[in-house]
Amino acid sequence: MTDLKAQLVAMAEEVGFSACRICRPSDVPEVMERLQHFLDQGYHGQMGWMAERVHWRGAPDVLWPEAKSVIMLAENYGPDCDPMEVVGQPDRGAISVYAQNKDYHDVAKKRLKRLGRWLIETAGKAGDEAQIKVFVDTAPVPEKALGMAAGLGWQGKHSNLVSRELGSWFFLGSIFTTLDLEVDAPGRDSCGSCRSCLDACPTDAFPAPYQVDARRCISYLTIEHKGPVDAELRPLLGNRIYGCDDCLAACPWNKFAQSAHEIKYHARPELVAPRLAELATLDDPAFRALFSGSPIKRIGRDRFIRNVLYAIGNSADPALKPVAQGLCDDADDTVRDAARWALAQLG
Repeated sequence: MTDLKAQLVAMAEEVGFSACRICRPSDVPEVMERLQHFLDQGYHGQMGWMAERVHWRGAPDVLWPEAKSVIMLAENYGPDCDPMEVVGQPDRGAISVYAQNKDYHDVAKKRLKRLGRWLIETAGKAGDEAQIKVFVDTAPVPEKALGMAAGLGWQGKHSNLVSRELGSWFFLGSIFTTLDLEVDAPGRDSCGSCRSCLDACPTDAFPAPYQVDARRCISYLTIEHKGPVDAELRPLLGNRIYGCDDCLAACPWNKFAQSAHEIKYHARPELVAPRLAELATLDDPAFRALFSGSPIKRIGRDRFIRNVLYAIGNSADPALKPVAQGLCDDADDTVRDAARWALAQLG
């Protein structure tokens, strides 16, 4: 099916993907052992769902035994400015690049479904019946490992996929299919002796290269972690209120990265460096309105305001004391705790 593969790669580009590569579902035998080590160490924190369906998450060939090929797609979301600039502005909030506009799950899934429909129709015209399943970070699929097996890049020391062409700024999507497609050569680790991503982490969340302790990762703490964050970690969050780009931004391979072509990934101006004082006043309806269509919406107003208050506490700006004071009687326990902590930090 060499011709079909060539057409597929061309169609993937036409649909809007930055790269398309193929592997077998069984090409990641190392995943199960790595996943089990991650879970045994407790690195998953409150993400109990990672310990569920391990037999699928660690072995994609078990997830859908009929699948013969996995089409891995990369979608570029590269920023058009330095994402670390806002970290030096203590009265502003730092929002991860990927969350500064539309939710990539929705955008990428539409592309995947369009490409999948085309694949079924094209294969059918050639007399081949094709079945597909589409995934975008919503199922127990080891997408980073499959991305490396397919040749999209390699898992860097920060565990995220790195590409010679796209750097660190790209999403992953996958199409499992019953078609037997020609596979690509796997990616090769090109990190060498570089430690830039490890050294850039504000919370020292990497116990070793290629390992992440989510319990210390700012992305986990500001998004997945429920309730108060440990007091020792709060000062290390700085002004990061949703996610963290430090390890990605530090990667030298980003010199080859390009800004996103998809306008839905271009940062909304009001989310590039929003004022903490304004964000702290958001009630639930205002929060939902501001983050409509954004991945930030899913963590809810209370967890978001908690993050904003930690940033206020780290600002060293006495002008923000009344803002924190105003939330000391909030209806949410965690928000009240964060507000009192912020006041104490500001003296």
